[in-house]
Amino acid sequence: MNSILETLTHPEQLQNLSKDELKTLAQEIRVRIIDVLSVTGGHLSSNLGIVELTIALHRVFNSPQDKLIFDVGHQSYVHKLLTGRNMRFPTLRQTDGLSGFTHPPESPHDLFYSGHAGNALSLGLGMAKNRDLRDQDATIIPILGDAALTCGLTLEAMNNIPRKLKKFVVVLNDNAMAISKNVGAVTNILSRFFNSPVANNIYEELTEIISKIPGYGETLATQGNKIKESLKNLVSTAPFFEQFGLSYVGPIDGHDINKLISALEALKDVDHPTLLHVLTVKGQGMKNAINDPTPYHGAKPFDRVTGEFHPPKSSRPTFPKIFGKHILKMAEEDPRIVAITPAMPVGSCLNHFMKRFPDRCIDVGIAEGHSLTYAGGMAHGNKLKVIACIYSSFLQRAFDSIYHDISVQRSNVVIAIDRCGLNTGDGVTAQGLYDIAFLNSMPDMIIAQPRNGHILKELLESAFDWNRVAAIRYPNLSTTDDDLVIEKRELGRGELLADGKDVTLISLGHMADVALEARALLLEEGVEASVIDPIFVKPLDEELLLEKLRDSSAVVTIEEHALQGGLGSIINNFIVQKGLTHLKVLNFGIPDEFIEHGKYSILLEKFGITPRAISEKLLALLPKPTVV
Repeated sequence: MNSILETLTHPEQLQNLSKDELKTLAQEIRVRIIDVLSVTGGHLSSNLGIVELTIALHRVFNSPQDKLIFDVGHQSYVHKLLTGRNMRFPTLRQTDGLSGFTHPPESPHDLFYSGHAGNALSLGLGMAKNRDLRDQDATIIPILGDAALTCGLTLEAMNNIPRKLKKFVVVLNDNAMAISKNVGAVTNILSRFFNSPVANNIYEELTEIISKIPGYGETLATQGNKIKESLKNLVSTAPFFEQFGLSYVGPIDGHDINKLISALEALKDVDHPTLLHVLTVKGQGMKNAINDPTPYHGAKPFDRVTGEFHPPKSSRPTFPKIFGKHILKMAEEDPRIVAITPAMPVGSCLNHFMKRFPDRCIDVGIAEGHSLTYAGGMAHGNKLKVIACIYSSFLQRAFDSIYHDISVQRSNVVIAIDRCGLNTGDGVTAQGLYDIAFLNSMPDMIIAQPRNGHILKELLESAFDWNRVAAIRYPNLSTTDDDLVIEKRELGRGELLADGKDVTLISLGHMADVALEARALLLEEGVEASVIDPIFVKPLDEELLLEKLRDSSAVVTIEEHALQGGLGSIINNFIVQKGLTHLKVLNFGIPDEFIEHGKYSILLEKFGITPRAISEKLLALLPKPTVV
């Protein structure tokens, strides 16, 4: 017998299911998610927690005519299963497979690419205005994770909600978690349980008592709403949302399908904007994920039966782990060191620092722009050593904060840029491929990338001596961490990794391994290549580059960054400025297109960033040897 899930190809079919069948469907969906993610990895906890809510949304609303906007899109796995993608679900996050986020090319039910928190309310308001200007009738439903309320963009959107906006239902999926536990004042508001049952009970009792007063009772009882609002102001924080024009409903149990359907049915056609507060449990249905939701947020493959993660394929540490361990060591030795993160203490490997020095490691919530401006304020006067830790893809949200509040102010902030390069599982919205391009435009900015863990530690030890804004970027890849003496790095000094008389290969960071392997292949063909690790993208080691490029016939740049504005563009500009017109030039990197998710080795092969592809293309460019 087929399961209920296997028979679904469109959410309209949910109308034909009984309430008991919907509960069975919820169980089947949890089993399906656990089965697939145990193999592929992905966002597990958040999707286990939103099963009943997603079923109820698709039961009540008519997607895609009604507009479901997920914030963040990683909580859309159940939505994918209910909208005809169950058969393809095992391809999740794989090359040419389903995206781990909402992804419009996959389905008309996915309205937007959504990889960062905080945009759904603004998008929803824009769609509602579009609907009203065109006299359409769709209901707009932004589905917010509670962490979205820590984003400035969400608060800006709340300030712009029209009081008479019809058919606009905001669903707040409150599980008290982002990736790690939420922080900040808005989180405190949520934790106090809006629309307090205490207030409601007092109101009902007062209404009954007042209505019995002879002659005046009925008149006074009609003023009950005002009494209720006064009580709510005393014991509840629902007015927080109501001040922004949202009628508040809730909180309700986010795992009770019947209650969810009833509430959504009551709200679907209202003529003013409303917010439905839903309480869910992150990881619901899987004991490991409930007990420890953070590692199961973006879960690695795990044992389907025990829930335990498989051991890592490599015994080598990753760049982020080396960063986290060494920055803690530095903080233990220097009380002036302070670290800041926008809601990524675990991902950025700052959790041990935060536990050891809670006053000197600050999580500001999902507020990327604020985190950098906050760092700029903390670094004012350069009395503290401030390190702002942020993913490359999130750094895009803080461009102006870096320029206006750090660079222009000449604050000595070190920006540790994690997850640089290809973000293979998360894809188009999460690629760390553009930070060099926009940081390079800022005067006096230092940009460096280590090729291994030892150089990363040396850069961290040296960065505050340079007395300028410094960005140190690194990928989430395993690397070596040799137990060598840590020495200070001279600003703008690169390294010659191999010497050769014919051509020069310039590789950025971990691409040094690719360059050295390409050099070995070239040697087999009689071509001797120098290999340079610039370490510093800005400022360049001009002396080393000129020394090698003057005598080379060709130069090759190799990077895991967009070619537009990356190392290749910078070296090309250097070649033109220095008049090195004799050089043949090849640039290897990421092309000018949006990069989807896929296996790391397959993506590198696709873009020709392999030793074989580099050596073959270079050999084709060089003159053929003369046969005697």
